[in-house]
This record gives sequence, structure tokens and C-alpha cells, in this order.
Amino acid sequence: MRIIRNIIILVIILAIVVIGFFSFYKGASSEIQPTTKLSKEELITRGEYLAKAGDCAACHTSDKGDFAGGIGLDSGTPVGLIYPSNITPDKETGIGNYSLTDFDNAVRYGLKKSGDALYPAMPYPSFASVASEDVEALYNYFMYAVKPVNNKMPVVSGSWPFNMNWPVNAWRLAFAPEVTKLTAFTSNDPIERGAYLVEGLAHCGTCHTPRDEAMAEVAYKNDPDRRYLSGGKTLEGWNAVNLRGDDMDGLGRMSHEELATLLKSGRNSTSAVFGSMVAVVNDSLQHLTDADIDAIASYIKSLSPVNPNGQKYHYNPATFDALSNGRVDEPGALTYLNNCAACHRSDGKGYAETFPALAGNSAILNENADSLITLILKGSHMPGTIEAPTEYAMLGYAWRLDNREVADLVNFVRNSWGNSAKRIEAHDVRVIRDQVTTPEMIRYQESEINSVPPYNVE
Repeated sequence: MRIIRNIIILVIILAIVVIGFFSFYKGASSEIQPTTKLSKEELITRGEYLAKAGDCAACHTSDKGDFAGGIGLDSGTPVGLIYPSNITPDKETGIGNYSLTDFDNAVRYGLKKSGDALYPAMPYPSFASVASEDVEALYNYFMYAVKPVNNKMPVVSGSWPFNMNWPVNAWRLAFAPEVTKLTAFTSNDPIERGAYLVEGLAHCGTCHTPRDEAMAEVAYKNDPDRRYLSGGKTLEGWNAVNLRGDDMDGLGRMSHEELATLLKSGRNSTSAVFGSMVAVVNDSLQHLTDADIDAIASYIKSLSPVNPNGQKYHYNPATFDALSNGRVDEPGALTYLNNCAACHRSDGKGYAETFPALAGNSAILNENADSLITLILKGSHMPGTIEAPTEYAMLGYAWRLDNREVADLVNFVRNSWGNSAKRIEAHDVRVIRDQVTTPEMIRYQESEINSVPPYNVE
């Protein structure tokens, strides 16, 4: 068995070396031609909107300035921390010397002006489907409307050979999809517009689509692969949920109107975004036109379920009856009453647009419980949007609950009120706790609780 394993390892190494050798060709892949349909001012205005649609600020903005880059992102791979580029028009450390073709090579082909490949944390595999007119608009916005910031990027933190560029370029050549020849998107069909945004600039699949062993997304479009947007891997404790039409762990029970409201304001009558999606709503989705939000919702609601014959959710009042009558013998029940019921209620239905329902919540019914564990340990808050400015927050309980208590609470929530999901163990909580908590965070949680003045009956 050891000989076979060594042979397999040797074959893999040789394959990487061969691909890497041929990947040294790094010539320009694009010769984009400027459009004459829009004025420079119109291009800048359109580019600013498209930069919001693409949520460029989420990765590229730091304490150094807007789009100045430099915040380390956990890749979840041996590459380690990846530092998004400075995309301000600074000529020394940014893109100030980029031509339109150089910019297109970076955005849609994953190549820097130097010829080095970009790590696919920059979602150029999704941006490959963006029309060239929109690339030109983005270029004009970043070159002529963004303030230049001098901010040099650190190198990636991974170990050899993942800190070298040729394996990255080999990945690009092997797995990046072909770039579209579309000059401009012109369809008036809302589902087609939604597909163009979701599959392209909004790059929803980057988080919400599973990845294979090579860390490539298993699909970049819906048809015919039902794995597209069926849920992604865990990063920084948060697991991207299934966006398809499954009844239990997808969006099958959420109406078009409810989904549009959730995308625009970060909350609706039963649900709220949390974790990494808070920044997406704050920086991107709330700024989109109602027509584009409607288009995105239309497209997502058109996605068939991963499992058409999957289990259906039905509310079961047994948990509510037990809690209402003081029966807390089930593990996690008393912890829920002491810590969660005041906001989410004994019936698990929460309060509309304030505290999300736990009963039938598709994020909770996900097979992967990482997000719920992280939420309990770390807490989260709703986005503060124009339409819903109040940032209701949930403080984490890492300071108060041990791993066994968190596991019992997670299992209770995931299997009450008609919920049915895979149970977890205390060691699952320990793994997440080690990833997402720090002593400073725990001290902050405890100090926040202790700073609340006692209730005065007078």
C-alpha cells in the first residue's frame, strides 16, 4: 500500500511540474477595444455602480483607504493568507500604469500587468462572463474617480510551493473558464439579467458553490449542474448556504418578495443575514436598483432543488408545548430558555424583521452546522441599510458556554419545532472555537454583559 501511495504522490508531483513548466507562458490574453457608446462621465457612473454590484470594497478596502487592499484573507488552503491588491490608480503600488487591456487581463483572465497569475480568491473565474463594456466602465471608475493610495501589498503567507506563482498560473490555465465574447448585456428578461449578475460580477458562486479537490468551483453556471449555488465550504467559521429551491436547507419556502427584501435590507419577516453576508448587503446589495434586486431574486428562485424528492419542512409545536410547561429535560433545552428564548421565543418563530425565526430556518437546517456554532460563539449583527437602519446584534456566548453546552444547544435548535438536521459533538465545537475566538474577544463579550446595569424594579 505504501508503494502505491508513493507512486500516486510521484505522479501528482510530476503532473504539477509539467503543468507548471508550460504555465510559464504568461502573455496577455485580452485585447479589449474601447466602446464608443458611452461618454467618459457615463462610464465612470456606470463603473461605480458595477463596483458595488461586484462588492469590490469588501476585499479591497482597508484602513489605508478605499480599494487600497492589504487585508489578509484566509484562503482555507495551504496558500495561507492572501492579500487583495491595491486597485487604486496609484502608479507605484496600484493600477495607475494599467491600460484597459491590462485591467481586463486582471479582471477576467486573472493576470497581473507583470504577467503573474492572480490567486482565484480574486473571482476572475466568475468575472470571465462579464461583458467587455462593463469591464471598460469599471476601468474608467477606478482610474479616474478613485483616490490613489500608496500601499504596497505583503506576500502570501503560505509555504513552498504554494507561495510561488507558477502553481497559481497552472491552476488558472487548467481550471479558469473561457472568457465571454459578449460586448454588452442587452436582454430585458429579469431572469437573464439576474443570471448575468449572479454568475458574473456578484460572483455568488465563489462562496455558495462547492469546490473540488483542486479548489475549483464544480460549476460556474446553473444549467445543467444542480451543484451550482448548492452551498460552499466553511471560511472563517461561516458556511455559505444552499441558494437553490430545496425545501429544508435551501430557499424553496422563501417567496420571491421575501428574498428580494432579504437581499435589499438584510432581513425579512422570518430571516436575517449574518456573518460574511452582512458586509455583502452593506457594501453591495443595498445599493443595487430595485430592478436588479428583482432580477437576482427571479434568477435564484428559478433554480431547481438539488434534491427534488427531499424532505419537506412542517412546523411541530411539541417543543413549544414542552418549554411552555417547564419541561427542559432534553439536552440544550434549559440553555435555550436561559439564553435564546427572550429573542427567538419558545415557539422558535422570533420577531418579524427583528429577531429571525429558528423554526424552519434553512441556514440552521444545513447539513453543515459551522455557521450556527460560530454564531453562538462569536455573535453577529444585522446590516444597517437605508431601508432598515437598525443593526440588531447578538452577542456571542463563547465566554459563557463550554463546548458541550454549545453542542447541546446547537442540536436542540437543529432538531426542534419540526427542524431535522445532523447532530454534532463537543469536539466539532472545539474545532470552530479554536478558529474564531480569541481571549480578547471573550473578555469583550463578558465585559459587555457585565456593563449592562441591573434591572431596577422601582
